[in-house]
Amino acid sequence: MRDMKTLSGRVDRIANPYMAYMQITCLEMEKVRKGREKDSALKRLQDLDARLHEIEREKAALLHALAERGAARAATASPGGRRAFNGGAAGLKLRY
Repeated sequence: MRDMKTLSGRVDRIANPYMAYMQITCLEMEKVRKGREKDSALKRLQDLDARLHEIEREKAALLHALAERGAARAATASPGGRRAFNGGAAGLKLRY
């Protein structure tokens, strides 16, 4: 009996329409899930791009403010003025 070859378990999915419809249903559900994943990933990319542009705008504003401040200091500074920080060789000493 063990040597007898049968076709049980080898049913073609097309031969049984309900199996084909079940496979189609599974494929459609996977398609919907992948579409949602794609939409979520695209939204995340848009959010990241927006933040990167915002960072560049903030950086440009800060650099512009620093440039204006430097120009204002240069215009008001006297040639023989004192420095606020004396960068001597001793460096910074902290006591605990």
